Amino acid sequence: MMLPLLLLAAMPDTGPPAPTLEARFNKCVDLATRDPDAAAAEAGRWQLAGGGSLARQCLGIAYANSERWAAAAAEFEGAAHAAEIAKNPRAALYWAQGGNAWLAAKEPVKARAALDAALAAGTLTGLDRGEAYLDRARAQVAGGQLEGARVDIDQALVDAPADPLAWLLSATLARKMDDLPRAKKDIAEALKRSGDDAAVQLEAGNIAALGGDADGAKAAWRQAASIAPDSAVGKNAQTALAQFDTVAKP
Repeated sequence: MMLPLLLLAAMPDTGPPAPTLEARFNKCVDLATRDPDAAAAEAGRWQLAGGGSLARQCLGIAYANSERWAAAAAEFEGAAHAAEIAKNPRAALYWAQGGNAWLAAKEPVKARAALDAALAAGTLTGLDRGEAYLDRARAQVAGGQLEGARVDIDQALVDAPADPLAWLLSATLARKMDDLPRAKKDIAEALKRSGDDAAVQLEAGNIAALGGDADGAKAAWRQAASIAPDSAVGKNAQTALAQFDTVAKP
């Protein structure tokens, strides 16, 4: 059945359906990976058009991908505030992202505050909660609060047991707290999960050296230096190895 011509003429030409918020967010995040500057511009336009917390989250991701960490943290926290007003449970995730960005900006006090808010919401679960506890532990280590960091890392290991970084940081913390048995146990777990990570090998060498295992330390440090020779981790491993050359010389 054909519609009357007058009715057809009166119907607006709406074009293709508008993308959903999630679809637009996913496109924005994909652009942030490929072209952070273009994504920042797109997220800014979207925010002005009422994109709310999703637009601010994408802008934060774009800034993070450009290593503009403080700006990224501010956007994530802005997204968190907007989500809280809207009673959106994603607020906790935004606070956690803000905390992570503040850590990268070397602002552990601000990171701790954001991560406290993320965990206090009680809506994070599984890996997301584990990563938030891990980041809060990192903030506490930066502030010299080792006992509190131990509590948070232990919880992170419950929520995110497959994360090699959690085991690495747990081992490093144990070494700093002179708990050699725990350090050995946890670095072994990190090696199982990510033995090709130079940072894991560097810490394995540090722990072996603390335990008096010079051969084990040298082997691990050589691995670290081989995996990432030009990185800060690789150079630290090379420096650690040089002490044996110095001792060997008459």
